[in-house]
Amino acid sequence: MYNTLMTLFLIDCVVLIACVMMQPAKNDNDAMSALTGGAGDLFSRRKARGFEAVMQVVTTICGAIFFILALALVFVSSH
Repeated sequence: MYNTLMTLFLIDCVVLIACVMMQPAKNDNDAMSALTGGAGDLFSRRKARGFEAVMQVVTTICGAIFFILALALVFVSSH
């Protein structure tokens, strides 16, 4: 059981890294966003569409699977 969970965990790690690296860059080059951390653009940004929206969903799902598998590995290794 532990080896199966560890294999799934490692596969999810690689997929999660690939998903994060494939997300489009957000170009905030103005001086105000450097000072405020981009807080002014938080609510003014439009909803993501197309490839960006798909990558956000896939990254969220992979992150949730990562968290669940990490908890399962801790539980299995403690018993």
